[in-house]
Amino acid sequence: MKLTKKGHACVALEKDGQSLVIDPGAFSEEDAAVGADAILVTHEHIDHFDERRLRAALDANPAARIWTLAAVAERIADAFPGRVHTVGEGDTFTAAGFDIEVHGQLHAVIHPDIPRITNVGYLVDGTVFHPGDALTVPERPVETLMLPVHAPWNKLAEIVDYVREVAPSRAIDIHDALLSDVAPLVYGRMLGPEGPGIGADHLRLVPGESVTA
Repeated sequence: MKLTKKGHACVALEKDGQSLVIDPGAFSEEDAAVGADAILVTHEHIDHFDERRLRAALDANPAARIWTLAAVAERIADAFPGRVHTVGEGDTFTAAGFDIEVHGQLHAVIHPDIPRITNVGYLVDGTVFHPGDALTVPERPVETLMLPVHAPWNKLAEIVDYVREVAPSRAIDIHDALLSDVAPLVYGRMLGPEGPGIGADHLRLVPGESVTA
């Protein structure tokens, strides 16, 4: 399975000639989901869910389908009749040849005065976990954790402890569009061998760069 980092929180996975894209939001490339056979959306915030990008993908591939939680499905189902599937925690399904498990229910707390919305994470082929905007810990081992390194709702200490708790073999940065070019020098050192130790290899991929997942 080939994993390619897209802009911000968007990730593309390819296997056996099929493509799965997660969270092609407003901070990812305009064509981030074009060519996808299946699209997963974790929640309704614009940096994860952008209807224009979804429409471009579904127009490009009439067989493409979307899987997402109810709050997003309610907003786009009419635009894509028969092509939007609603999922929630505990659900399992197959999309474009990938086996998907759904984990999590709520977005991380941004501020106590801001109501929490729903958020789900996706475990793909029992190997790659994308948590969306939450520090959800799947109830099973994870090989590759897509790690939200910078957001209004997190801090570095929480990210270190999250990787320790999930205990993946490697953690790959996502949710990084708001970082300047110098930011990885700081948090990368803390998440790397010179930091307190996360027990996993830590990778930062620039958009368009791929690894084998």
